[in-house]
Amino acid sequence: MNERIAIATPDGSFSAYVALPAATPAPSIVVLQEIFGINADLRETCQRLAAQGYIAVCPDLFWRLEPNVELSDKSDAEWKKAMALRKAFDVDKGMDDIAATLAAARALLGATGKAGVMGFCMGGLLTFLTATRARPDCAVAYYGGGTEKHVDAFKTLACPLMMHLGEADEYISADARATIIKAAEDKPLVQIFTYPGQNHAFARWNGVHFNAQAATQANERTRAFFAQHLKEATRTA
Repeated sequence: MNERIAIATPDGSFSAYVALPAATPAPSIVVLQEIFGINADLRETCQRLAAQGYIAVCPDLFWRLEPNVELSDKSDAEWKKAMALRKAFDVDKGMDDIAATLAAARALLGATGKAGVMGFCMGGLLTFLTATRARPDCAVAYYGGGTEKHVDAFKTLACPLMMHLGEADEYISADARATIIKAAEDKPLVQIFTYPGQNHAFARWNGVHFNAQAATQANERTRAFFAQHLKEATRTA
């Protein structure tokens, strides 16, 4: 079952898409958008997480600029609008909204209180920052563009973190990827996987660069990671 909820902040309220599992209680996963808003790709991701037994919550992070953005990677006009929204996006305000979403996700009816976060592209960077600032129970970042500019934040990482990076990513250079890997190499909470020949957004459902083999491998690693840190941890707590 899917629904929309409102999340309140001191600056106003914004909506979040929620996909519910067949049975509760269940852990929650906050899903952070790419530059295209809560589109069909993000909704499918939420629905698949719900099918795995999670409450998936996807906040509208562009609400301060334009509520209910829904774009794709299929046209130049949509790319132009998405890039403009990304440029205007206030990361620190976005982090406040993510923290509010995490709190709401933990408090939802049927939630266990355990909450992970995952995100893609812009959301991948925000996932990394959330893992270093907002104390989710665990986090998974897919090809977070710009992460190499924030590697000092690894020092404040306080939860298990998994990262997926394509080795042919047109937005994350080999040098940038190396910077991320180097910064994380002495951090036992971090797992980084790279995917040979894969472009940016190789796991975007029906995306231009979607690769079924790489996406399946990354998503299976993500599935096992969330099961370990959100489900097994709940049973042993």
